[in-house]
Amino acid sequence: MLVDIGVNLTNSRFDKDRSDVIANARLAGVEKMLITGTNVNESQQAAILSQQFDNLFSTAGVHPHDADNVSRDYLEKLRSLLEQPKVKAVGECGLDFNRNFSTPENQQTVFAEQLALAAELKMPLFLHQRDAFATWQDILLQYWSQIPGGVSHCFTGDLAQLKQCLDMGLYIGITGWICDSKRGSELYDIARYIPLDRIMVETDAPYLTPKNIRPRPKSSRNEPKYLAHVVSTLATAMQVEEHLLIEHATRNSEQLFALSC
Repeated sequence: MLVDIGVNLTNSRFDKDRSDVIANARLAGVEKMLITGTNVNESQQAAILSQQFDNLFSTAGVHPHDADNVSRDYLEKLRSLLEQPKVKAVGECGLDFNRNFSTPENQQTVFAEQLALAAELKMPLFLHQRDAFATWQDILLQYWSQIPGGVSHCFTGDLAQLKQCLDMGLYIGITGWICDSKRGSELYDIARYIPLDRIMVETDAPYLTPKNIRPRPKSSRNEPKYLAHVVSTLATAMQVEEHLLIEHATRNSEQLFALSC
């Protein structure tokens, strides 16, 4: 059994066949999925969707790209969502200085506010970070001792950053980025340093379709059913048997996000 911890299933690219996507994922062995909330509206949609399928769960948070557009009461709306039993983590939250779709100042404020909320509610984190590691870590460490855990979603950092995340106790989420022989080569080379008790797998669908799928899918849309391609590549990079990777990644995901209910 596989758990896909990062699926943007509320994305409009799934509007025409969302139920089929979920069914096809199950046929491919992806039994549970965590639907990503990236702003209040998307988090609300993710929560509603998770209630409609027994194998779906969700997160609630504000992505750094959306930090400029939060409402005054966004934290109360997130708190209300996070009280629902199938909403399992605060996020996707963090910092993204690569594109700066929101100002760095607002990103940091909104990130810290969500960390405080996670600390208050004692909920795990679904974390985003791109080109902002030092600032991201500094803010995270201010609240980390009060938070029960978290995952560095779609990790694409270098070895030094990986070791710092592991030293903090974070889980590491690996996507199809590792299947890209060009931009994913560094991640492939350092994956062997990730302990089995800290690994999780995800597609980040509809993004990051594994580039090593053969034959290539006609559509560029990624789906949870392709998670096995991430797993096989990651197992080779980690130098472990696939069944061990699946066993540990599933257990880690179920434990951190309490996916049994």
